[in-house]
Amino acid sequence: MAKDVKPTRKNLMAIDDRIDLSERGHGTLEKKRDGLIMEFMDILDKAQDVRGELSDDYEEAQKKINMARAMEGDVAVRGAAAALEEHPEITTEAKNIMGVVVPQIESSRVSKSLDQRGYGVLGTSARIDEAAEAYEDLLESIILAAEVETAMKKMLREIETTKRRVNALEFKLLPELYENKEYIEQKLEEQEREEIFRLKKIKEKKEQEEKQEEQATDEETESDEAVEQATAGGVPGGD
Repeated sequence: MAKDVKPTRKNLMAIDDRIDLSERGHGTLEKKRDGLIMEFMDILDKAQDVRGELSDDYEEAQKKINMARAMEGDVAVRGAAAALEEHPEITTEAKNIMGVVVPQIESSRVSKSLDQRGYGVLGTSARIDEAAEAYEDLLESIILAAEVETAMKKMLREIETTKRRVNALEFKLLPELYENKEYIEQKLEEQEREEIFRLKKIKEKKEQEEKQEEQATDEETESDEAVEQATAGGVPGGD
């Protein structure tokens, strides 16, 4: 790549600016990556807790519903489930974590009192009530797990993207810029040495020409003096 760069001082200044910008960007991305990893670890710890609670709630709900079926029968359980009129509501909002937008899930009307479940209190037993309550708890755990798992996946994708950008700057762009800078500096130094050598040769040639002109002038002066002396010696005297 360096061979495609013209070795000019303008390009050298441009590369210096790009190196400065890339180094600052690299530092910023490193800080972002480290911050994202710390946030991700916190979410991961929360996710592990939520997964454990979700598993426990699921087992408890299965135990309760099986007990209700065994004691009351499938018809009574299905009838109680079909009597539900007021369904839970789920709303989502955006939450920003280190520049990553993750969902914040809010739920309402999940847990209900006996009179809100729709079925008649006298027509059911405590087994069905316990099963309904267990599934309400399970639903709340599912909603929380959905929020945490989605946030974790989004954070993980952003961490991978940021790591790729850091690596691209550190192992590709910056080395190429440093290589280009070194190439241009070497070429400029060569050009400077060549220019100094050329000027030195011009100076030596000029000095030599001046010396030759001076010698020619001296020779011409000596020749004129000799002619004058010869002319003066040939003039006849008086009486």
